[in-house]
Parts: sequence; C-alpha cells; structure tokens
Amino acid sequence: MSTIFSQIVEGEIPARIVYEDETTIAFLDANQLAPGHTLVIPKDEYERLNDVPEDIATDLYATIHRMVPAVEEAVDADATTVAFNNGEDAGQEVPHVHCHIVPRFEGDGGGPIHAMFGGPADLEDDELDDIADEIESRS
Repeated sequence: MSTIFSQIVEGEIPARIVYEDETTIAFLDANQLAPGHTLVIPKDEYERLNDVPEDIATDLYATIHRMVPAVEEAVDADATTVAFNNGEDAGQEVPHVHCHIVPRFEGDGGGPIHAMFGGPADLEDDELDDIADEIESRS
C-alpha cells in the first residue's frame, strides 16, 4: 500500500520527527491546525483502529500519553484536542491510523468535539437500550 506516512517511516519523505520507538513514530503535521499539531502513528500500516493489533495499540497509546504533555509544554498550550478520524466517512484522508494532537489556546475558536455535530441525536430510551445491548454483545 505505502501511504505517505509509511514513506515518512521509511525515510523516503522528510518530516519533522519528534519521537520514535520500535513500533511508533510522532511528527509534526505538514498542515498545522495550530502550532505544534503532531501526528502519532504506528510504523506498520493499519487502515483503521480496529485493524491495529492489541500490543501495537498499547504502544500507540503509550506514545500518545508521552507526547500530549510534551506538545502542550513545547508550545505553551492551554490544552489539546486528541482525536482519530477512523474511516473515510469520518474524515480520515490517509488510510494509515493516525492520532492528531492539536494544541488548544484560550479563544482559538476551535470548539469542543461536540461542535462537529448539530446537537445530540434524538433517541428514545428503548433505542439507547438496544444500541447499548448491540455494542455490549460485540465487545
């Protein structure tokens, strides 16, 4: 497949790498949404979060956990938005799992993740119960 992210891992495309270990790598996003916008990826290609093996997911989270405070401190951010777009319909543009760490600043106008949606879904209690049962049966 060889996504742009795999090309960064292989050193074929330059990137501002800020952290690397055996299974993960973190680098500045080429299209900064805010100063310090960092991507954390597994080195191996997995298209969606549900494709990532559990041991690699553990490593990925450990790197995210390490990078969030490092990014916040480096750019003196008040907070961060940490997010995955999991699948094309969710806005994932590169089919290689990647976590966005986007520094946030007071008054930046970015809003919470809830702002992405027009408001809460209008669901009845029985519908919520059915959804919860379906999720539980698949987990």
